[in-house]
Amino acid sequence: MDWQKIIMMGAEYIRNNSDESTSGLDIGQIGSALQNILGQGEGIDIASLVAKAQESGLTEIVSSWIGNGDNAPIEPEKVTQLVGSDKVQALAQQLGISPESAQQALADALPAVVDQATNEEPSLAEQLLEQVGGIEGAMNLFKKLF
Repeated sequence: MDWQKIIMMGAEYIRNNSDESTSGLDIGQIGSALQNILGQGEGIDIASLVAKAQESGLTEIVSSWIGNGDNAPIEPEKVTQLVGSDKVQALAQQLGISPESAQQALADALPAVVDQATNEEPSLAEQLLEQVGGIEGAMNLFKKLF
């Protein structure tokens, strides 16, 4: 999996969304900001997203991004519940946009980025989830840890 390619794909989603505040931004700047808030070494911290999804009642949405089939959309307001207000604020600050625009940007990019990051055959996420008994097993594991 080419992590840089996935991040730049997400940056394109952000730059080409309907929000005028992101349409004129430099694609490299968007990619760098996106990597800063989503990155964990050479990938996305899928485990944290799954844990936050469970806490926020967004498991079904995030599962659609990881699994095969259509990616469910996420409402911009729910993005903060999923990634945390600190990361939304960081994206807004790095790109010089409002927090609301940052929420919209992530709502546009996250489904595709997570889908692509977990799209290998078999994907890393699927392998990890299989080892702990699927999404439900992962949630039980996270409950024990926290």
